[in-house]
Amino acid sequence: MKTVILAGGIGSRISEESFLKPKPMIELGNSMPILWHIMKYYSHFGHNDFIICCGYKGYLIKEYFANYYLHRSDVTFDFKKKNEMIVHNNVAEPWKVTLVDTGNNTMTGGRVKRIRKYTGNETFMLTYGDGVANVDLRELLAFHRKKKKIATVTAVQPGGRFGTIEINKRTGKTVFLEKRMEDGGWINGGFMVLEPEIFDHIKGDKSVFERQVLEKLGVENELSAYKHSGFWQCMDTMRDKSYLDGLVESKKAPWMVWEK
Repeated sequence: MKTVILAGGIGSRISEESFLKPKPMIELGNSMPILWHIMKYYSHFGHNDFIICCGYKGYLIKEYFANYYLHRSDVTFDFKKKNEMIVHNNVAEPWKVTLVDTGNNTMTGGRVKRIRKYTGNETFMLTYGDGVANVDLRELLAFHRKKKKIATVTAVQPGGRFGTIEINKRTGKTVFLEKRMEDGGWINGGFMVLEPEIFDHIKGDKSVFERQVLEKLGVENELSAYKHSGFWQCMDTMRDKSYLDGLVESKKAPWMVWEK
């Protein structure tokens, strides 16, 4: 089963980093790009065939995978032997990676539409290139097959960002409540499973997947939601990045299951 990753957005809310590189290529813990973390997570569950929807500065993603061994290994360049390159401790991944230029200004739905010829007539997974989680992909897929809908999204509760103050109108008593997970509504956290019929619901490059596609499927009763109550975090801002950096550096990242 193929896994499609949306990696073409500009990432304007994290421009401190994204002005140099696509958001999915921003490193976590001064180590590996978040895109790599996402792929390692899917690979842990046996999903190793990836299609990356590139756009903004997509050539940097292509160069990263073209030189993957150089990024992940110690290398000796011996200029005495006709510029011989020796790769030490070669790190191999069981991955097949297809990198598709889906346009700089294409909307999310349009990006999915453009990779239709690479997915074939089969079920595939789709997620965003800026979010990590510890979703059980086996359970997610089983849930999707049971529901028999065109699309399944993983629903998450990001929680309220701030604590709340409740004031009793009658007594005036004031109570402060720290932010809780359940204070936030259920949102689309990515980690989707889609049937090939999804392409028939996407008009073109200007189609926003979350609005023109998922909302319509919901009305037609062709959308299901797999509720995930575990860890989930997107990387929209530098605040988010700092939080994820801390988890990686402290070796407490819930999604890094391949290291356990």
